[in-house]
Amino acid sequence: MEADGTTGNMEEKVDVEKAENPFEPFIESLRQQLEDQDPVFLIAVIVALAVVVITCVFLKYFLSSKTVRSAVLLVGLCDSGKTLLFSRLLSGKFKRTQTSITDSSAPYKARNDRASTWTLIDLPGHDSLRPQYLEKFKSAARAIVYVVDSAIFQKEVRDVAEFLYILLTDAVISRNAPTLLVACNKQDITMAKSAKLIQQQLEKELNTLRVTHSAALSSQDGSVGGNMYLGKKGKDFEFSQLPMKVEFLECSARGSKGEDGDADMESLEKSLAKL
Repeated sequence: MEADGTTGNMEEKVDVEKAENPFEPFIESLRQQLEDQDPVFLIAVIVALAVVVITCVFLKYFLSSKTVRSAVLLVGLCDSGKTLLFSRLLSGKFKRTQTSITDSSAPYKARNDRASTWTLIDLPGHDSLRPQYLEKFKSAARAIVYVVDSAIFQKEVRDVAEFLYILLTDAVISRNAPTLLVACNKQDITMAKSAKLIQQQLEKELNTLRVTHSAALSSQDGSVGGNMYLGKKGKDFEFSQLPMKVEFLECSARGSKGEDGDADMESLEKSLAKL
């Protein structure tokens, strides 16, 4: 009787183990099949699985890197009106400003049906500060608003073109291709140059800079290192050759009625709404 009891307990134990491991027969069969396979075939399967995993990781990184580019950078030379433009876009109010020595940022809600929200960032315009702040924020740029002082553009054309050249030949900016909005500011001033004239003169100046910079960067074997080549080789430079969308527009952060009036930024706001 005791033997029968013991046998019964062992059978119950086996039944319990089978219930707890229902996939054990399948796993054992799979193991046997793998052992019977050619090692070359197994290596090929492992390599294929590795490729799939690496591809998935890459796609996840690539897609996530695109989604984080939600910043709109306000850049330009000192006294071009960036900080006042920054204030006007955020609050619509006039604000007395001074030369910025650090960045300022705030959420900006575009005037469109989607109610898109971007991070508006005002970068310092001083030439000693521009590089470090551009390096800090360029990877996050969905759009770059390059602010130009239209009233004294003729005096600053070389400096305006130099900084713009640095932006356009930057490898990260060229790869990400953020929208470039050239905001020809201070149109309320009588001597202000039009957006069309500023575009034409910048194309000529950038064409000259491309030649001088390429000559300076070329090594003895004729290769060019560092920055991207601007435009298309063998053709005079035009903004239409760039990988990003470029738009020249006229605006006035101060406005024609001065401090008590509204700013004239309708074209800029419409362009930001299209991002």
